[in-house]
Amino acid sequence: MIASEAEARAWLQTLPEVDAAALERLERLVGLLIEENAHQNLVSAASLDHVWQRHIADSAQLLPHVPREKSSPWLDLGTGAGFPGLVIAALRPEAEVLMVESRARRIEWLARAAELLDLPRAQVLGSRLELVEARAVQVISARAFAPLDRLLDISARFSTADTLWLLPKGRSARDEVNQLSGWAHQFHVEHSLTDPAAGIVIGTLKGRTANKRARKP
Repeated sequence: MIASEAEARAWLQTLPEVDAAALERLERLVGLLIEENAHQNLVSAASLDHVWQRHIADSAQLLPHVPREKSSPWLDLGTGAGFPGLVIAALRPEAEVLMVESRARRIEWLARAAELLDLPRAQVLGSRLELVEARAVQVISARAFAPLDRLLDISARFSTADTLWLLPKGRSARDEVNQLSGWAHQFHVEHSLTDPAAGIVIGTLKGRTANKRARKP
């Protein structure tokens, strides 16, 4: 369990993606976040005291679940302040990372941060998710974006049977998987490395079941 800023930094150094250039990008991202947070409430001010644990390592812990050759395109839903989208892009700059965000000031922040971090393959899709054109992706992530059943309803159109879903869900992760109905899936829950009470829903989605289709108009 990562329980401090020092432990977060030490854990990041164990990732194969973290070399000197990647670490520099993360340092710059933290600096940009702190600067921008003074102008708009990207994250809670209190969380900045634990930014490496709460935001950087919390995002980066998704990477060990994704083979490098299968990480593109990566679709991050409701990216907000850039977590996990900007962290994924900073650590795997060769991957196409598509960040969906509908709030204007956050769209501007994400685009500016991607440019300043020299991440040309990180793109901001500035729109409500429902209006984003459907395309198949390799990975879908969403950090506390919507309840699992609602999330699948609005984003399954981006998924194939091979798409990997990575969904940090906090304390509700196991309950949301257990209560999910109407979908053929292979989801399981892994413990978060940064919060002992939190879980990450991981797996693949095969599609709607007959009962789920029958309830749709």
